[in-house]
Amino acid sequence: MPSIRKRFTPCLILGSCLLLVSFAASAFDFKSVGARSVILYDAPSSKGSKLFVAPSGMPVEVVLSYGDWVKVRDAAGDMAWTEIKGLSAKRTVIVKVASAKVRATPDDAAPVVMTADKNVLLELVDPEAGPWVRVRHRDGVSGYVRASDVWGI
Repeated sequence: MPSIRKRFTPCLILGSCLLLVSFAASAFDFKSVGARSVILYDAPSSKGSKLFVAPSGMPVEVVLSYGDWVKVRDAAGDMAWTEIKGLSAKRTVIVKVASAKVRATPDDAAPVVMTADKNVLLELVDPEAGPWVRVRHRDGVSGYVRASDVWGI
């Protein structure tokens, strides 16, 4: 028996590490609600209790997949289930500070092209996360906002 245990233990440790890495890698899978609003449920089934109607464009973080259903987290940290078909790969972010300055270039000294209030939805133009992210408002104004001022990246 000792020889089996010696061979099995490294496999178990490796498998556990890979599982943790896969959870960490998928922890930042952001999507947005598609063209139509979706219903958020307390379970991965339309028979579950309806919790909320998520509007089109709302950013969500996918934390778990289960068949055609995904468990998502919203900007407030609340979690619920929805069907994957209602989500879009198009990325959006939501302003999480009282007033976010959108600048012409990714620099604090750059001119402000727009100020976005808390909870304003912005399209994420460039998904590369850094200290600044490029965004566009639905009115067509685009620029750079501090990544720490928005949720969804």
